[in-house]
Amino acid sequence: MKLTRIALAIFTALCSASAIAQNAPASASDAMPGMNMEHHAPKPTDVSSTAAFQAADQKMMSGMSTVEYTGDADRDFVMHMIPHHQGAVEMAKVELKYGKDAKLRKLAKDVIAAQDKEIAFMNAWLAQHPRKQ
Repeated sequence: MKLTRIALAIFTALCSASAIAQNAPASASDAMPGMNMEHHAPKPTDVSSTAAFQAADQKMMSGMSTVEYTGDADRDFVMHMIPHHQGAVEMAKVELKYGKDAKLRKLAKDVIAAQDKEIAFMNAWLAQHPRKQ
């Protein structure tokens, strides 16, 4: 259980880094005038997995950004966490499709199981707590 919590904490940090990166300037040269860093960027070795991760990231970020804030911290938390957790499931599925490391594939399966359980809990919570007008 402790390993799952650590893995989820790392995953959350990576998702946050992804969100920050999406707000970065269009190119590395924009970030540091006079320096062209684009040729130093690592090249993805598996374009298919990269595209799948990018699609999962975009879907998650879109889902989170379209949630209307209500002023109810509990509802706002759940409404943002559901697409965030769904993003984790989608990324884990990409790992299962393209990844080769047995430990990471096990982690991906654990992430899917944990996130699916938490998504179900949050959906049930929403059903039990209708939005107040």
